[in-house]
Amino acid sequence: METDYIVIGAGSAGCVVASRLSETGASVTLLEAGPTDWYPWIHIPAGVIKLMKNPLVNWNYESEPEPGTAGRAIHWPRGRVLGGSSSINGMLYVRGNPADFDHWAQTGCRGWSYEDVLPYFRKSERYAKGDPAYRGKTGVMEVRDYPTILPLTHRFVEAAQQAGHAFQPDLNGAGQEGVGYSQNTRNGRYRGSTATTFLAAARQRPNLTILTKAIATRLLFDGTTCTGVAFRQGGAERQLRARREVILSGGAVNSPHLLQVSGIGPEDHLRAIGVEPLRDAPGVGANLQDHYIVRVAHRVKGSVTTNELAHGLRLGFEAVRFVLQGKGAFTFGTTTAQVFTRSREGLASPDLQLLFTPASYDPKRAMTLERAPGMSCAVCPVRPDSRGTVMAQSADPLAKPVIRPNYLSHPEDLRVLNAGIAQVRAIFASPALSQFSVEEIAPGPTVTSAADLADFARRAGNTIYHPVGTCRMGEDPAAVVDSRLRVRGIAGLRVADASVMPRLTTGNTNAPTIMIGEKAAAMIREDAGLPA
Repeated sequence: METDYIVIGAGSAGCVVASRLSETGASVTLLEAGPTDWYPWIHIPAGVIKLMKNPLVNWNYESEPEPGTAGRAIHWPRGRVLGGSSSINGMLYVRGNPADFDHWAQTGCRGWSYEDVLPYFRKSERYAKGDPAYRGKTGVMEVRDYPTILPLTHRFVEAAQQAGHAFQPDLNGAGQEGVGYSQNTRNGRYRGSTATTFLAAARQRPNLTILTKAIATRLLFDGTTCTGVAFRQGGAERQLRARREVILSGGAVNSPHLLQVSGIGPEDHLRAIGVEPLRDAPGVGANLQDHYIVRVAHRVKGSVTTNELAHGLRLGFEAVRFVLQGKGAFTFGTTTAQVFTRSREGLASPDLQLLFTPASYDPKRAMTLERAPGMSCAVCPVRPDSRGTVMAQSADPLAKPVIRPNYLSHPEDLRVLNAGIAQVRAIFASPALSQFSVEEIAPGPTVTSAADLADFARRAGNTIYHPVGTCRMGEDPAAVVDSRLRVRGIAGLRVADASVMPRLTTGNTNAPTIMIGEKAAAMIREDAGLPA
């Protein structure tokens, strides 16, 4: 089996890379460990709750128990299906702050400033509103506002302004700081994953081959040139050779893991787990960053919340409403409004994201809505200083890697969290929203000291599923890939996914990962002399 390009992983970036490379007429083979995206709950926006631990479509990783999480293992959902995590996420479209990408460029990622990446954000999306200088109008990824918004969300936006946050009409436009309504990746009334958008546009091309339930087990080499991939499909071991390049798009967990079991990683660790090193690359699996959050939650009176709509007869009514009108609770994602703000004076850009939803969750059952009316706001330090690792635990490519995020290991992350909790409490206490509150149920009105808030963060905090950085991009010797995403010291191999981010972006990571796929494909085409 031979092909021009092999793309490993059909996720947020991989589907984009495969689609764009297939436009050139070159032969492209896309490997995905999971199945096709046939599962109905993938396509219904509110179905995200049915996907968070579903082994049909989810790798269901877990972090190691650590002091920062009070000895808890944290569930790490990762998409294992066409579309990857874009098929199971909350659909939020958040590009990040221009300063994020300028920082990348300043730390050595040539060609990744905001000015450099903005054209690729615009190329990928189709958003009917917004300033065309910043927003794309003709891309294959549809971005839309919420079709149904509960009144509590409007009151939150009003309350945030009363608390001093400026209204931001487009959080992905000229400015990000302030309060604004969330935008989602949608495909009409349904979810808009990279499989139902980018891949759907490319599937009829005869030069694109898509292999599902094909688990990559190791990369193949001729000396220090990557020549292909070995994979397991249908119980059989197979190999696929690339005439031009292999592009690894497995994400922040699977990409470093496959590199390590293939001999690219920290030499001492590879030998310890029985893998013969091909190239000593200490950065593979290091620099792990993730967004860790706590939720401030209130019991609600006098206004409808998602909690009531998700149970009993109301749930049946909402299902009919979705089928007939494409509106109602089944169109809900996870966050309806957001605030980007600063934890202290003197910062150049926001370091906090506050994510509001007119719902509250059972503290003992993740992503399970309570029955009593509730609302909550997640506090997210968007640029954490804590760093972790993703490391293979053995030479077996099917053994899950060891994930150590080291949440809250840096004291600055706790300071930013506490500042965010104070800002959320001020918003909830503002007149527009306080009239609907019965009481604060988490962390609770008596939890006020820095020590008590830190204890709450360790016991009740969680990830919002944005791991990045484990195949860091840069031009320094410790970087895993260079500015054109080529694995350093290895020919014919690139990484294109969230793992190449040197630092987390200010917000959710799906949109910037799609941008990385767009830019990666453009660079590959340019380097190969293929049409732009």
